Amino acid sequence: MDSKHIFGGAVAAFLFGFVVLYSSRRREKIKASEKTPTKKNLKSSGNGVCRSNFAGNTDVIIVGAGVAGSALAYALAKDGWRVHVIERDLTEPDRIVGEFLQAGGCIKLAELGLEDCLDGSDSQTVFSFAAVHKDGKRGAISFPSNSSARGFHYGRFVQKLREKAASLPNVNLEQGTVTSLVEENGSIKGVLYKTKGGQEVAASASLTIVCDGCFSNLRSNLCNPKIEVPSYSVGLVLEDYNLPYANRAYFILKDTISITYPISSKEIRCLVDVPGPKQPSISTGEMASYLKTVVAPQMPDELYNAFICAIDKGNIRTMPNRIMPASSYPTPGAFLIGDSLNMRHSVTGGGMTVGLSDVVLLRDLLRPLNDLSNAASISKYLESFCVLRKPTAFAINTLASTLHTVFSSSDEDPARKEMKEAFFNYLSLGGVFSDGLMALMSGLNPDPLSLVFHCFAMLAYAVGSLLLPFPTPKRMCIAARLILVGSGIIFPILKAEGIRATFFPATMPAYYRTPPAQSTDHRETGK
Repeated sequence: MDSKHIFGGAVAAFLFGFVVLYSSRRREKIKASEKTPTKKNLKSSGNGVCRSNFAGNTDVIIVGAGVAGSALAYALAKDGWRVHVIERDLTEPDRIVGEFLQAGGCIKLAELGLEDCLDGSDSQTVFSFAAVHKDGKRGAISFPSNSSARGFHYGRFVQKLREKAASLPNVNLEQGTVTSLVEENGSIKGVLYKTKGGQEVAASASLTIVCDGCFSNLRSNLCNPKIEVPSYSVGLVLEDYNLPYANRAYFILKDTISITYPISSKEIRCLVDVPGPKQPSISTGEMASYLKTVVAPQMPDELYNAFICAIDKGNIRTMPNRIMPASSYPTPGAFLIGDSLNMRHSVTGGGMTVGLSDVVLLRDLLRPLNDLSNAASISKYLESFCVLRKPTAFAINTLASTLHTVFSSSDEDPARKEMKEAFFNYLSLGGVFSDGLMALMSGLNPDPLSLVFHCFAMLAYAVGSLLLPFPTPKRMCIAARLILVGSGIIFPILKAEGIRATFFPATMPAYYRTPPAQSTDHRETGK
């Protein structure tokens, strides 16, 4: 017995040591990057456009001016890089997703100096979630540490980000459709794109960063093209509602998954998850019938009438939920971030938080550099990006996929039914249990070890609820099935993401990549 305790203690100490080592080294690396002066000596031409002493006119091409692309353009331009952003359509976007920024994403936005982009567009602060389960069960869960999320119209938010980026003199924001990457001697030298007028043009830069979302036509050239569509999000805008609590979102976990949150002072976005690779037809009325007969009865009373009215108005829109692994190919001169690189399920609304985290990380990695022209050495150096982003992206994305897998399953399997009950009851425990899950979901504490702890704690809670006070043979069989089902959900995701890179990134060689040796020509920042 003593030897077992010693062994268990040694394992725990070993894991704890790795966590401490990882945290301390990462803090040191971030501090070092912040203290290292950026070396970008910008020279202004007669027309006020900033130029540097590099060959060519552009340091970085950014494909896509959504949330990640616009934020990255602003961040890099503030550090003095000359940035050319090419966006397919610069008119205000109209989408049903990307309208909820988790609390952790709001913090990342502030780190980039873009928090004011959330103001002045009737965006709404969200302080808590109301979790709604079967049999009238409810639980209110606040964001920990007095933090908050924001709901808004996606188009208004993106336009503010674009305006902020375009206000910098070393940003060229242009409307055009990128058709392909330009490769020369194994390196990406830029892109081919069609201008707004239809002319095909080549643009060159030392580094091309692709962040044009999950529908990117360039992703297959730089990453494993595997894509899964487990479900569709069906979007409605609810009006004329009477909520008992303001500044609260709803997480409705019944026979279907629905999420609602305010996007203006008079509108609530409702997203309904419709499982399966195919969706009911909107044009034939099949979708409206599905929403009224299957989803509407599961709506909270305070949202029911508004939900029915939204269906009757007929403005029903859909969006496929894509799952894409972060398996990029090392390509000198080109790079993927955000939704172009990887996605899990969007049920928790963490995609923008992951994208903004990518932007902060990439900005910090590029800060010590003064030259991007050596594509091979830059590509080798930026391998650390994929390792450093892994824990945050894993925790936020995997929690979303895990919740969707559990709650999109049928109650015909007693084990899956018990898992649903266990999750809701676990949230209702409050304290470190609900705070821990909310910290993960919101991106405030995207720690993979915390995620695994809570996943298996919920599993243990479910098993305990089944076996206590009397473990009948039937209950023992369900408990065994529950353990198998739960392990079958989390372990494949762990394997796909990479256990070593996720939990022990400090053991990965790429974690220690240092900036390549460069010339002594310095450039001042554009700050």
